[in-house]
Amino acid sequence: MSSDLPALQISSLSHRYGDRQALIDVTFSADAGRTFALLGPNGGGKTTLFRIITTLLPTAPGHVSVFGQDIAIDSQNIRRVMGVVFQSPALDNRLTVVENLKTHGHLYGLSGKRLATRIADVLALVALADRAEDFVGTLSGGLQRRVEIAKALLPEPKLLVLDEPSTGLDPGARRELWDHLNNLRHTLGTTVILTTHLMDEAAKSDRVAVLHEGHLVALGSPDDLVAEIGGDVIMITSNTPSVLADDIRRRFQQDVAVVDGCVRVERTNGHAFISELIEAFPEQVDGIAVGKPTLEDVFLHHTGQRWN
Repeated sequence: MSSDLPALQISSLSHRYGDRQALIDVTFSADAGRTFALLGPNGGGKTTLFRIITTLLPTAPGHVSVFGQDIAIDSQNIRRVMGVVFQSPALDNRLTVVENLKTHGHLYGLSGKRLATRIADVLALVALADRAEDFVGTLSGGLQRRVEIAKALLPEPKLLVLDEPSTGLDPGARRELWDHLNNLRHTLGTTVILTTHLMDEAAKSDRVAVLHEGHLVALGSPDDLVAEIGGDVIMITSNTPSVLADDIRRRFQQDVAVVDGCVRVERTNGHAFISELIEAFPEQVDGIAVGKPTLEDVFLHHTGQRWN
């Protein structure tokens, strides 16, 4: 497998559950050695995509390859270079950390000195060497998630795929988790692909694919996606938001949206525009907030809907 190949290549991928179209003509690639986030609300299609990437669902219609190997043809070989961390825990709380890793290692054909070496290596990578003999059931949610990652790293995968890795973790545990994921990337060159519904988590990735109702609506680095909006985002409260939105469109030839009862405007130099708005519509403007765009604004910009 050439390192010049993308870690993941998806072309014209669609998937249907009965009458419901879960993915619609999705195309993107993820570079090797980088972190790639599949961002979307519930029902957006990211879990279906996760299942296809991890060979749990068929790819037709469409094409998916991992390091140049077609998932539809080479699924067994692909599983050998892929570590998977599912959203639901898959650990035995009655066993110690080491015992869980030994059990999983045997599934990969590891044993003896080779398995012992791999267990020591992965525990060091996720900073759990001092908890090796602890029973998993006594560990916090964040530590258990790190055991899950250690388990997935046993076969030395080139690609690590995680489904909602921060689910159930407090902010501190989430930060520690990301520290360890970044360490894997920098130390081993591991490609990390994860699904998430958390904007701040996606913002830490090198690239983001934003999914909505089965469509890929935005793709790029977090900074580039935000830069496409440019300027500032202005939110205006008013007793008559629809009327005010129409008035702003006519007066300033400005694209405007009404979101959750507020008037939303994307504008370069938003602070200066606020003065113009208040001067033009003093009786209609009840309050104004201005800020820099975020990934949530990217989602709203492309879908016309609030993130939820």
